[in-house]
Amino acid sequence: MWVSTKAQYGLRALIEIARGDGSAVPLKDVAERQGISQHYLEQIASNLRRAGFIKSIRGAHGGYRLARAARDISAYDVVTAMEGSIAPVSCVEDDHVCDSQNVCGTQSLWYRVDAALRDVLGGTTLADLIEDSDRQQHARLVQIDPSYPHLG
Repeated sequence: MWVSTKAQYGLRALIEIARGDGSAVPLKDVAERQGISQHYLEQIASNLRRAGFIKSIRGAHGGYRLARAARDISAYDVVTAMEGSIAPVSCVEDDHVCDSQNVCGTQSLWYRVDAALRDVLGGTTLADLIEDSDRQQHARLVQIDPSYPHLG
């Protein structure tokens, strides 16, 4: 499975918007912090809005905010909203009928891969991603050189 930049940037934009703590976050700010083209981000935000993840706020202090809590938005929901199906091969798509299932020795593999993808993405919320990101940032900030002499 290849996750497009649209889905990757969508998740990154949602994290930035969620960090606004309910305040409207301008796309310009998200684009600058994430190093994403503002024009491309506008297209992504339109998809995120249509999918019900964000609300647009008009006015001088406008921007976007989450339409629901970060803990209620899964990575699976975002990726499938941006990508469509995440099935690794067409034979495991919900509406696909496989003509080769009697001779194909790989179908069970693809079902396991599909289940693993759904499990990882479905079990990861936007809140989890924010927490992981904050933990990684904190770890980078507090790294101490082990050769630094202790003060006593």
